[in-house]
Amino acid sequence: MNSLQQNNRLYFIDWLRVLAFGLLIIFHCAMPFVEFGWEIKNKEHSVGLSRLIWWLHQWRLPLLFFIAGVGSYFSLAKRSGISFLGERFIRLFIPLCFAMLFTTPLQVYFEKLQLGKITMNYWDFYPSVWNFIPYPEGTLTWSHLWFVTYLFVFTVLLWPLFLILKIKAIHNTKQRLDGLLKFPITVFSLVTILIYCYFKLYIRWPEQGSLVGDWFLFLFSMTLFLFGYLLASLPSFWQTCENYRWYFIGIAVVCVVWLYKDYWWALKFPKKQQDIYEYGLLNAIHIWTIILAILGFARRHLNYSNRFLKYTTPAVYPFYILHQTIIVASGYYVIQWQLPITIKLLLLILICFGGVLSLYQVVIKNFMLTRVLYGMKTRRKIS
Repeated sequence: MNSLQQNNRLYFIDWLRVLAFGLLIIFHCAMPFVEFGWEIKNKEHSVGLSRLIWWLHQWRLPLLFFIAGVGSYFSLAKRSGISFLGERFIRLFIPLCFAMLFTTPLQVYFEKLQLGKITMNYWDFYPSVWNFIPYPEGTLTWSHLWFVTYLFVFTVLLWPLFLILKIKAIHNTKQRLDGLLKFPITVFSLVTILIYCYFKLYIRWPEQGSLVGDWFLFLFSMTLFLFGYLLASLPSFWQTCENYRWYFIGIAVVCVVWLYKDYWWALKFPKKQQDIYEYGLLNAIHIWTIILAILGFARRHLNYSNRFLKYTTPAVYPFYILHQTIIVASGYYVIQWQLPITIKLLLLILICFGGVLSLYQVVIKNFMLTRVLYGMKTRRKIS
């Protein structure tokens, strides 16, 4: 009997969500020290860190969109369609709006302060958010919460399809396709849709996180979200990920080495349509196989619960909402200190985790209003 039959909850998915968001925090702590742009920048940059961060950038959010699709399947499975949509509105849209008005403006403030565009204190600067002028001309931005924005839009757009798939006859038909996923080539072949996104969209619409006119990132991410939703209830998919995890990671490593050789080490990227085919093929295969490998290793080694997982699972979303603002605000001062990059990076990691943990433990999780504003369930489970 497989784990899907033994447990209603896929604990390894909870682990992956916690670990992926933890990695995301470390990723953003490193951003002041890499070569490409961000809200605040250190004077010196690390070449090695820049190359590592670029690799992580390729698959960390695709993995999270896939996991979000899995979570959406199980959330809708125990709710009516209207209840599911309402729950998504409360847990995605409300925290997004609150953060845009009261959290992300602090990032804009410190960015403009470092660039020398302003000299005022934050309390004089803050009212500019209520002009509702979008960043960069104004202060209103979803910043790192573009992930939440896209997730909410995907949910609304795909909601009718989800309701159709919930019809018993259609659901049973989908389940009968489970046997095809016993073959790794079937699971691997789903990459063709991701390759198509690269070939048709990457050059014309490079990723922006702006929602409008961001067709490559939008459709690529929505595809992974839909994959997660469709595959969540198919036991053979999870078993194939576990059985062939080493094969998948081997393919991903080959692609990574090739990509670094031809593109990533020099940070050179395709600019013309005729140059996208090699890059798009390699990176789409790299992203999909690394996701499959991560799922396989997690299912093999992390399909259990403990006190740490029970504590961190509901904490993930508040940590995600707050982490970048704390990094930018504290990083503005840390990068001015005469210290090696490694020490500055470690300090930012400690400040970020410590700061968010304190806010979460003392304020956010203890009051119904703050729980709603940070995307948590209104009632705490007693365990």
